[in-house]
Amino acid sequence: MNFERTKEFILNKLETELPSHLTYHNTTHILDVFEAAIRYAELEAISQEDTILLKTASLFHDSGFIVQAENHEQISCDIVQQYLPDFDYSAQQIDKIKGMIMATKIPQTPLNHLEQIMADADLDYLGRDDFEVISDRLFQELKIPDRNQWNKIQIAFFEKHAYFTASAKRLRDAKKQENLDKIKAQTQL
Repeated sequence: MNFERTKEFILNKLETELPSHLTYHNTTHILDVFEAAIRYAELEAISQEDTILLKTASLFHDSGFIVQAENHEQISCDIVQQYLPDFDYSAQQIDKIKGMIMATKIPQTPLNHLEQIMADADLDYLGRDDFEVISDRLFQELKIPDRNQWNKIQIAFFEKHAYFTASAKRLRDAKKQENLDKIKAQTQL
């Protein structure tokens, strides 16, 4: 696996090919998920090889937005299948990466520990101090007509969501609840 070349390739592809109207699903989000994945890989004590696979999955997980939003996870898997053999990833490694990418599809249904870490990294921001800023980017991208309607969507999402790993629960659950309480306080139900 040549991770550094892979990282350079996909970040360049994302920077040049992602549609400019994406205020949330852009390289800022992808790098945020990448950083969260590294943090969780360390906290969850996964192997060095699995950490590289996780980092690769985090960089590719929303690459399908280059083509379209709908079914972007599967398109991201197709992109992985197309390009990763060129960077010396084996078929087994590519399958693991594709599993991690599919684990980010809402509703999240990770099937193993690596997929759980990836799912938690993708929604890490729900339990962070910068939640409002990031949430606002998604609000803009989705073009929801009104803030109250957006808040109701977020409340429903929060109430169905749960982190999977012990690390994410420990790090993010309390702040996630605070963020939910704040949204509820601003919403006319």
